[in-house]
Amino acid sequence: MVCLGNICRSPLAHGIMKHLVEQEGLDWQIDSAGTGDWHVGQQPDKRSIAVAKKYGVDIATQRAQCFRSDFFERYDHIFVMDDNNFRDVMALAKSEEDKAKVRMFLSQDTVPDPYFDEHQFEPVYQMIDKRCRELIRELRK
Repeated sequence: MVCLGNICRSPLAHGIMKHLVEQEGLDWQIDSAGTGDWHVGQQPDKRSIAVAKKYGVDIATQRAQCFRSDFFERYDHIFVMDDNNFRDVMALAKSEEDKAKVRMFLSQDTVPDPYFDEHQFEPVYQMIDKRCRELIRELRK
């Protein structure tokens, strides 16, 4: 799960997906990263932590990290939150195989960045939760 700073959207997607995968008993490795390095080592945004906690998802132990090219080797799927993240991640791809792993998290849209609008954290949480449930069904096939 990849967004810009790895403190709002991608930690929510990471935490929600991990929570759902554990509930389903699936042995999937879930992680998140940002395309920028401003927040490396920091916890997710306190508003992301709060909205996740409201739904029983603990993301407080996550720490922001920057997306690296070796993630293409470690992960089968790389989901990005918006067009800029898509371009930044694709620029690090070394092969067509790497590029084929990268997809938009939402197939027809972008996940809005709630960082500058605290009222967006709840709708963004709901959007990510819904998509994580869809992805589990899709990827299990």
